Amino acid sequence: MRKLSLVFVAAMLLMTGSSFANNPVNENPVKQLSTQIGELLDSEALPAEFVDLTAQVRFTLNKKGEIVVLSVDSDHQKLETFVKSRLNYKKVEVGEFKEGALYTVPVRFAGV
Repeated sequence: MRKLSLVFVAAMLLMTGSSFANNPVNENPVKQLSTQIGELLDSEALPAEFVDLTAQVRFTLNKKGEIVVLSVDSDHQKLETFVKSRLNYKKVEVGEFKEGALYTVPVRFAGV
């Protein structure tokens, strides 16, 4: 009976040790991308005409970790041009990402 208890305790220690040895769960890549896109679009000199406008930015990441903007869904052509010029081929730091996966991020420009 004592040997059975020792085997059980040893098994529990091995299971507990292996669970702590796993890599920590990474933050959601879409959330990381959204934060970095916000930083790239942040501008002190944001034109007043863009305040309170929204857009849906559809993009993918290439193998170098750069944003490739596929489309900007907005009613304002100038806003589309602004977003594309700020984001296209800008490198982002994302832990794990799937090359070629499509991402859609809503963007809202707020006044300061």
